[in-house]
Formats: sequence, structure tokens, C-alpha cells
Amino acid sequence: MARIGVISISDGRDYVHGGIAGFIRTAEDKLADRLGAAGHTVIRGSAPVSTNTLATSVAREVAAVGVDLTVLHYAVWAFPHFTMLAAGSLPGPLLLLSNVDPVQPGMVGMLAAGGALDQIGREHIRLWGDPDSAELIIQIGVHAKAAAAVASLRGATFGRIGGRPMGMNTAVANTDQWQRQFGIDVEEIDQWEIVRRAELADAGEKVKAREWLEQHANVHYDGEKLTPALLERQIGSYMAMRELIDEWNLDFTGIKGQPELTQYFATMDIAEALLNDPYDWNGPKESHVCATEADMDGALTMQLFKQIAHTPVLFADVRHYHSDRDIWDLCNSGQHATWFAARSDDPAENLARVHLYPEVFFFPAGGASVHHLAAPGEMTLGRLTRKDGAYRMQLMLGSFESYDEDTNQALMKQSTFEWPHAFARLDAPAEMFLSRFGANHIHAIPGDHRATVRTACSLLGVTLDEFTRA
Repeated sequence: MARIGVISISDGRDYVHGGIAGFIRTAEDKLADRLGAAGHTVIRGSAPVSTNTLATSVAREVAAVGVDLTVLHYAVWAFPHFTMLAAGSLPGPLLLLSNVDPVQPGMVGMLAAGGALDQIGREHIRLWGDPDSAELIIQIGVHAKAAAAVASLRGATFGRIGGRPMGMNTAVANTDQWQRQFGIDVEEIDQWEIVRRAELADAGEKVKAREWLEQHANVHYDGEKLTPALLERQIGSYMAMRELIDEWNLDFTGIKGQPELTQYFATMDIAEALLNDPYDWNGPKESHVCATEADMDGALTMQLFKQIAHTPVLFADVRHYHSDRDIWDLCNSGQHATWFAARSDDPAENLARVHLYPEVFFFPAGGASVHHLAAPGEMTLGRLTRKDGAYRMQLMLGSFESYDEDTNQALMKQSTFEWPHAFARLDAPAEMFLSRFGANHIHAIPGDHRATVRTACSLLGVTLDEFTRA
């Protein structure tokens, strides 16, 4: 959850403030309790703001602790210039919240303060209601989670392993634009580092990982394109990436892979799947966003989605449209984290549904492809794409579906069976999607997170391009 600052703004007349300070504190207590019960960390101002000096000092105290969102709380009429002074010391997003009490005119105070902020161009959000309203607490939480996700991008480092893959311009972003708009640095690393480090990786750990995969997943060796040695080479590539992530302090990454590694070394399917998983053979870990084909905009979307949903994020090609069923086969070599097979906290449950097949002819170097069908459920799907140089979030709701075993197998065999699949029903007509969507890659997280994504886009200065059948 998020870290939320709460600062109550009061009347600047001593004799008035003295009579309402208790009312303000009681209202703030309730707000803080409800936000805390929702799982947020609440940082409260040391006192209601009733003077110009308190406006600045209390705001600086809250800002110094570090919060994702600051709620300026109006339980009573409040002098508007206190809000202006506080805002000057609060660098992050602001949410103005008023009560709905007919006696104490907090709403009047919020409107006066919000109008003053409008005059100087300070962006803010306004909400109103009783903290006992579950809907109000959810709304505040949406804005706070979005602010936390956006804040996590600023100061992050993306590790790009290799360059543009196979002429895909949509996979390459402007590093200056990333620094200016998102505060993200890009570290360029050669793919040779994967080859070099994979060969030097601990042989015992490679064997341990291979045996773990053989025990929990379904490994289909063929003696040519997939052998124990090739699988260990892929595991070594994952270990190499973990080293690079730790040494360079990389927050999220992308591996070019094609055509050099897939043609002469091994596919990165195992490395990319395990990086995006919340576990490996050594136990639970935090999932790391790694995009195949060094897809920068894909990785950026995934990193934002991960910070919003706190789950692994799916990466896929929009591979095929089954018009008779109105579903899409989202399929891309290796990129689906194995977690999506069952979305279980138990890796054994997920891996029981995973098959490691010999790679297909596209990738002559061989190795295992990570095959499974994503578990059904409601999903938020989207991608940050660019139109005329400006970022837009192309966003939609959808669901993953699964059918009887024969139908699942038949549908997967219509594309590349050996790769991972997700059968997606989108809240968008096929004509709309194919006419407007700005890339061949798409990303997904479980649940409906559209409200949080919309707020994050507003904070990032990203245009929202939402798809719907409505």
C-alpha cells in the first residue's frame, strides 16, 4: 500500500481555532484510522495548521518523512493562504479532502483553497465525504497507490541488454524523454555479458536449478534442441542477469535476445520467465520486470503495472484473433512468467502446468521454451505507446479464458504451441483494437486496476487512450 500524509487546515483566528481544534482532531483521527485499516501508512501533521508559520513547518515535517500523497484535510472553514503556503513545501501530489458536515463548512474551505491552487497552476485532486464511507477510502487509496507507483519510477534505472531487436522501432524509446518525463536513467549493457557470465556461473547451482525444474515442471528433452546442458546454459543466463541486476542496481531490464543469442547461444526464455516470477529454485523472491526483445516501452508499462498491482506482469505478442470465439491468443516466446499458469503462491502448483519444450525453428541455438496456458480471470490490459513522440496509455479491461482440454490444445496448436498462451477476451471490438493499438506487444495484470492506471497517467502527463465496447 501507500504512504499518505494527512495535514488538517484550520481557521486563522485564534478564538475560532481554539473552539474547533478538538473537532478537527476528532475528524482527523477517524480519517487516519480508516486509512490505516485499509493498509496504508499514515503520516499525520504534528498540529492542525492555524498560522502561516505552521503551514510551512508542518508541511515540511510531513514532506521530510517521505509520503506518496498528501491529503490536505478540511473539516472546517480554513484560511486559503495556509493551503498555498503548505503546498509550496509539499513536492508531491496533493489531494484536497473536505467533510460534508452542514455546521462546519469544510467544503467551503476546500473550494477556496482549490481555487487558489488553480490560479497558480498547481495540480491537485478534490474529494469529499465522510471517512466512514468505504467508497471514499477506496478513492483515496486509488490516488495514493497511483502516486506511489509514479514515484517509484523517478530515480529508477533501466538496464537495456543489447539494442534494437529485428528492426522494432516500438521497442526503442528516447532516453532523454525518459529522463525528463519519468526520471528514469537507461544503462546500456552488451549481450556479451550474458554469454560471459553464464559460462562462469556456478556449475553446482546450475545443476540444482535444472533438477528443481525437472522435479516440478514437465521437461521434454529431445537430445538436440533441448538437452540438460542447454537447459543449464539458459539457467546460467538467468544467473548472469541476476548478477548484472545486483551489480548495476537495475530496477527493471530488457534483453534483446534476437537474433544473436537465439541464433548462436540459447534462447532467453528461461531467464526472462524466472526473472518475472516471484520465486526460483532458492525460494520466494521479489519478481523483477524483464522485457523480451529489449522492449523499453513494454518494460516501462510492466514496471508501472507491477507497482500498481504488486504482482508479476504478463508480456505477450498479440499473436492471433479467433474471430469465431472473439478471443485473442496472447503468445510470445518465454515471456509469460510461470506464475501465470495458476497464479499461485506455490511455485510447484504453477510449474506442474508448465512444459519445457525444445525451441522451434525460429531459434536455431535451441534451449527450452516455456509453455503453459494462463489461468482464467479478470485482467487489466494495456501498453504505453507513442504517437507523434508523445506517450499515451492504451488501456482496456479484459479476461483470460480457459476451456476443456481438447479445445485448449486445439487453439494453442493454431499458432506456436510450444510458447506460452493466454486466451483473452477484450472489452474492445477487434476492428477498434487492430485499427488503434500502437504495438505488437501487450501487457496484463490480474484484476481491474483501470482507476489507478488512469490516475497514474494524469500524474505522469500521459494521455489516456481507453478502449471499450460501450
